[in-house]
Amino acid sequence: MNVAEAIRGRLVVSCQAQDPRSPFLDTAHMMAMATAAVLGGAAGLRGQGVAHVRAMVTLGVPVVGLVKRHVPGSPVYITPSRADVVALTGAGAQIVAADATDRPRAGGERLADLIAATHAGGALFMADVDSVDSALAAVDAGADLVGTTLAGYTGTTVPDGPDVDLVAAISRWCPVPVVAEGRYRTPAQVAAAFDGGAWAVVVGTAISDPVHTTRRFASACPHVPVESR
Repeated sequence: MNVAEAIRGRLVVSCQAQDPRSPFLDTAHMMAMATAAVLGGAAGLRGQGVAHVRAMVTLGVPVVGLVKRHVPGSPVYITPSRADVVALTGAGAQIVAADATDRPRAGGERLADLIAATHAGGALFMADVDSVDSALAAVDAGADLVGTTLAGYTGTTVPDGPDVDLVAAISRWCPVPVVAEGRYRTPAQVAAAFDGGAWAVVVGTAISDPVHTTRRFASACPHVPVESR
C-alpha cells in the first residue's frame, strides 16, 4: 500500500483533455500541465491514455491511469477492457482506474477480470463507482481503492456539485481507501470531502481544463458567441 500511502490526505490532479480540440491532447503539452500540478503540490496525477500515462510516471508521483473508450453495446467508458488494463500497467501506471458500476461490459468481461489483470501487472486497482452498493461489490471483487468518480453520472441528471455525502457513506462501510472525485471545484469542497472520510481528493476540470475555465468567465461577458455558452 506504499502507493496509496503516498496520496493519503493529499490532492491528486486529473490531467485530461476533455475538449476534442484541446491542445492538451498532445502529450508534450499535457506534460506541461502535469508538471505544473506537481509543482503546485499535487501528490499524484490521474491521466487518460497510455501515452500520457507513460510520460506522467516520469514525474515521480503516483499515477492513476485510465483509458476512455466507447465500446459498441456497452455504456462502460472508463477502462472498459482487460486489454486496456494490461496496456496501462505496461505504461507504468501504479494505480489503474476503471468503471466499477453494475453496468455490463462488452464481451462479457467481469470486473474481477480487470482487477486480476491489474494486480498481475503490479498495480493497485481503483474502482470508479456511483453508489455504496457498487463500492461494496468492487471491494468484494478485490479492489484496492474506491473512487466516487461516477457519482451522478449514471442517472439522467448530473448534479452541479460533488457528492460529499456519498464519500462519507462509502467511508463508513468500505475497508479500503475512498478517493473523492467528481465536480470538486473549490478548496472548501475538498476540505469537506476529507472531513467526510476521504483518503485523497481528485480535482480535474477546475485545475487542468483551461478551455472550460475560460468558457465560464467568457459566459459572463455581454457578447457571448453561441459556442461559448
